[in-house]
Amino acid sequence: MLKLVLPKGSLERATLDLFSDADLSVSRQSDVDYKATIDDPRVDDVRILRPQEIPLYVSEGLFDLGITGRDWIEETASDVVSLGQLRYSKATTRPIRVVLAVADASPVRHVADLPPGTRVSTEYPQLTARFLEAHGVRAEVRLSHGATEAKIPDVADAVVEITETGRALRAAGLRVVATVLESYTELVANPVSYADDAKRHAMEQIKSLLDGTLIARTRVLVKLNVDPGSLDAVIGILPAMKSPTVSKLFGEDAFAVEAVVPKHTINTLIPELKDHGATDIIELPIAKIVP
Repeated sequence: MLKLVLPKGSLERATLDLFSDADLSVSRQSDVDYKATIDDPRVDDVRILRPQEIPLYVSEGLFDLGITGRDWIEETASDVVSLGQLRYSKATTRPIRVVLAVADASPVRHVADLPPGTRVSTEYPQLTARFLEAHGVRAEVRLSHGATEAKIPDVADAVVEITETGRALRAAGLRVVATVLESYTELVANPVSYADDAKRHAMEQIKSLLDGTLIARTRVLVKLNVDPGSLDAVIGILPAMKSPTVSKLFGEDAFAVEAVVPKHTINTLIPELKDHGATDIIELPIAKIVP
């Protein structure tokens, strides 16, 4: 039913891991193969291509559904339907930022400080040109094919580059002047395909599986036993998604409690539960949480 295109390059491994965790495992003959399959009746064909190209191919109808970054959607000005953000990236769950940067010693502190004729090197020439024009800056925007941060000062006076942590820019002796765009990974659809009821339903089902997997990565299931006298205290410190599940233990004057809690709190939560009278505490991973 659906022709799907996934990103090659820096997002490739994280995307394939996400699909595998969502029980939509991508199979291909080798790691360099552009053709792939997913054993799912909703997916007829899979390609793995550069994320820069994906918005255009989806907008043209070559694919029904694709994963790419908001940065490339904006750069190509492609007509696609966004089904929503998928909050994962190469290193963190934070968005990448497309930033304008200059040499640390540069007197430029704001976008408007860039003098006429400034040479700006970037992999985002269209996005950069629109950004600078909106700020009244007349610059010479040059397409970069990589190693953009290394082009100051000999080849360029400023760069527009992506950063996730800012570490590489600082290491290159650059300073961020402005953020052009914050970009998450997005699931995007061809408008004509999205208007088809059957295809739209399949797209939304796939999105639910991916969303559920991403949510589950941030949660764990906690199960424990507690005596009646400590029950209220234990319930009071459980940061559950909804009310915890409480059931009477068979043949005992005690209760079993389970709750889904944020994973980042578990290292302090378990000792606190024990301090408040909980016993037999179990922490379990969760594959998916679909609201």
